[in-house]
Amino acid sequence: MGKIIALANQKGGVGKTTTSMNLAASLATFEKKVLLIDADPQANASSGLGVNIQEVDCSIYECLINHTDIKEAIYTTDIEGLDIVPSHIDLVGAEIEMLNLDNREKVLKNVLETVNDEYDYILIDCSPSLGLITVNALTAANSVIIPVQCEYFALEGISKLLNTIRIIKSKLNPSLEIEGFLLTMYDSRLRLANQIYDEVKRHFQELVFKTVIKRNVKLSEAPSHGLPVILYDADSAGAKDHLALAQEIIKKNK
Repeated sequence: MGKIIALANQKGGVGKTTTSMNLAASLATFEKKVLLIDADPQANASSGLGVNIQEVDCSIYECLINHTDIKEAIYTTDIEGLDIVPSHIDLVGAEIEMLNLDNREKVLKNVLETVNDEYDYILIDCSPSLGLITVNALTAANSVIIPVQCEYFALEGISKLLNTIRIIKSKLNPSLEIEGFLLTMYDSRLRLANQIYDEVKRHFQELVFKTVIKRNVKLSEAPSHGLPVILYDADSAGAKDHLALAQEIIKKNK
């Protein structure tokens, strides 16, 4: 049975999508079978892994709303062992369409049940909100990775997310755990970045990943070429950081 990990933070611009696609690619590099679910209407993880959004016939939207079999929405990528279920701008309206459904918080969980055994890891890239789709992702997941940007407002909003996780744990998914807090966009030259790192470490201790994702030009450039950074520049700091994160997660889940 695959481990389902959601990547969530309702604050935008924290590196959530960058982490989702590059962690997925790195896990696949270590010969794990990985499925990435793009649950963000912006569909950046999909285009960042080379999926042409205009040509997508079947996305996560159809799976959630039309009960389409998820296997029809799975696309392969340039990395062996890494598949993706792309997103679509239609997903914006999905939350309203799902309001009348029975067990509306568990739609994604039910969708994933048919493929759970076929993958070692299923990663869900959540949108930057705490809406119904994100609630679905957290209800379906075994654990959640919380990317935290090394900037002044980083800790703002984490309490809101932790509160949401608490509610979901008590009402919908008792086994939901925090996989870890991941510090992103880290620049060791900035005193502020080091202060944020120390503060997050002090607050969350063992829950903070040892791996830190450093600011890296290649990491920013790779999605515009439709490639994860490991294919764009395997020697870059961005590629090495995500490989280290993948190793850390594999080790933790042995």
